[in-house]
Amino acid sequence: METIASTPTHCPYCALQCGMNVTPLPRGGVEVSGRAGFPVNRGALCGKGRTAAEVLAPGVRLASPLVRSGGRLVEAGWDQALDLVADRLGRTRREYGADALGVFGGGGLTNEKAYALGKFARVVLGTSQIDYNGRFCMSSAAAAGTRAFGLDRGLPFPLEDVPRTGCVILVGSNPAETMPPSLRYFTELRENGGTLIVVDPRRTRTAEQADLHLAPRPGTDLALALGLLHLVVAEGRTDEEYIRERTAGWEEARAAAMAHWPEYVERITGVPVPHLREAVRLFCEPEAAMVLTARGPEQQSQGTDTVGAWINLCLATGRAGRPLSGYGCLTGQGNGQGGREHGQKADQLPGYRKLDDPAARAHVAGVWGVDPDSLPGPGRSAYELLDALGTDIRSLLLMGSNPVVSAPRAAHVEERLRSLDFLAVCDVVLSETAELADVVLPVTQWAEETGTTTSLEGRVLLRRRAVAPPPGVRSDLYVLHELAARLGVEKGFPAAPEEVFDELRRASAGGPADYSGITYHRLAQEDGVFWPCPQSADDTDHPGTPRLFLDRFATADGRARFVAAVHRGTAEEPDAEYPLLLTTGRVVSQYQSGAQTRRVAELNAAAPGPFVELHPRLAARIGAAEGDPVSVVSRRGRATAPARITDAIRPDTVFMPFHWPGEGRANTLTNPALDPTSRMPEFKSCAVRLEVTPGVGPQS
Repeated sequence: METIASTPTHCPYCALQCGMNVTPLPRGGVEVSGRAGFPVNRGALCGKGRTAAEVLAPGVRLASPLVRSGGRLVEAGWDQALDLVADRLGRTRREYGADALGVFGGGGLTNEKAYALGKFARVVLGTSQIDYNGRFCMSSAAAAGTRAFGLDRGLPFPLEDVPRTGCVILVGSNPAETMPPSLRYFTELRENGGTLIVVDPRRTRTAEQADLHLAPRPGTDLALALGLLHLVVAEGRTDEEYIRERTAGWEEARAAAMAHWPEYVERITGVPVPHLREAVRLFCEPEAAMVLTARGPEQQSQGTDTVGAWINLCLATGRAGRPLSGYGCLTGQGNGQGGREHGQKADQLPGYRKLDDPAARAHVAGVWGVDPDSLPGPGRSAYELLDALGTDIRSLLLMGSNPVVSAPRAAHVEERLRSLDFLAVCDVVLSETAELADVVLPVTQWAEETGTTTSLEGRVLLRRRAVAPPPGVRSDLYVLHELAARLGVEKGFPAAPEEVFDELRRASAGGPADYSGITYHRLAQEDGVFWPCPQSADDTDHPGTPRLFLDRFATADGRARFVAAVHRGTAEEPDAEYPLLLTTGRVVSQYQSGAQTRRVAELNAAAPGPFVELHPRLAARIGAAEGDPVSVVSRRGRATAPARITDAIRPDTVFMPFHWPGEGRANTLTNPALDPTSRMPEFKSCAVRLEVTPGVGPQS
């Protein structure tokens, strides 16, 4: 009997990038199984990973280019579609200038695609108007980490360190649903005698596992962190020697924190003072401890300072840059880390270099073979770019994103997309955004292509091609290669991913995110390589850097920086007209905008549609029963979904998952108020009211 070989690769979904095997089946299709030898997931897969092959099936994914004709999308040939895209992009540039062209990328693109997309925008189109949906993911954590440590890498240590520390404060994260295979690390932490503190306004599946659950009012995480630091100082729990030898800015940060006494913080957050004191005790008593944040504290208009305040807690207690201790961020998207390192972000060049740094521009321009002065400067952040569509930006090339569902103030963003002169979308499926396009280009996905991603640990991984794509499908790299040639740039945009990666290595060399010592050969032989990994002068393999900051931080003087933050309210506080707070998030059986997972029958059966989660007291007050249609209304619009009544949420708070379009689209409601540093929108808190139609439950 013929043996069919399995291909070791990685999951297409979250930033865990779980190891999996893909095996073609004799009668067609493929089977996905967990890869037991990969250290991150150790063979475990969540439902999304286990069913990932469903999106490879014919009829689910796009298989031919589509061109708008007579108001609808019809099949077309590749040359026709590419000629049209190139013609319209070129026409826009001639008539309105290069910055009338926009490029919008995604945190799920491989490193090679993100690198090539950023280069294409700046070298071929000459536009500064490029950003990506990762701006909506962990940009506040990135900004805070860079400010404090001089470098941003989601986790500065491997996940394997988590069970070995003494205490973890998990802030605004629900890994039991967002990345289920990671929950074992927190379970093992508690089995080893450590403690888990979860900060979340909802009693999530993760919070149910915690030793202590703090349930602050949405948008008050900054006050909570400052209140904990106040208690650390008041109770004499600071590490003065560490502060003196390894940090700067402590006096100002301490003074700011001391203005947030426990009773004041309780009034702001709703967290009782005894719980604040218990959290400080649990965090400070063990020798080692960690703070891990996710979208909860980050997706706020004060997200950078909020994360900075949690970092302050680590610095004041000597819990950063030491073994089994530190601050880390749980990245969300599959390549959320690598996606922001190599040039598709508005202000960055490959290797995490800054676009406005003359030395960085000179280095990258040398690799690209262009004049540094020809590279445009920083452009608009993601929401600001989307908001400018149809006015300053006339044509848009969009790759691997679905902002019609995922962007804040989504109805407005949809309107801006419709107002464009021209929209071209590269995607695997016909997403809600692709449905608006003038040209849709069907591109390869995870199992049909080779490329690298960088996990939440900073571990660079090799995804391998396991199956051939359908005949009418091409890779994103092929699209950029062909468009560049049609727009007059014949060289510099290879379609072969390893060739692109080798150039990325040269472009990143010497930068903060140095990949120059990483090769496809190494990645095929190892379980990934942690950056930074410079190319060794003696031609031996650099081992990579699993743990950062143990000797010094990446600042000019090697010291970490405190931030003197003070509490300030959310951009939109409740009032008489909108008396409640809405917060948004994910459910276990859907992913991001749902463009792919909503096409998988098993996942849809488990999570068929949106819902409005509210407390029994709130439900009684408005006359809502389980399953009644409830309309959530904000200043930006209305979303309607069935009521889900539970005491796992605060009575002053409403929750909606954001995976669905249509009348249940949560992001119709959300506030695009931006953090002044990271330009992160305030997804996690906005003022709303509820309207209910009682007695009209779900249809049987």
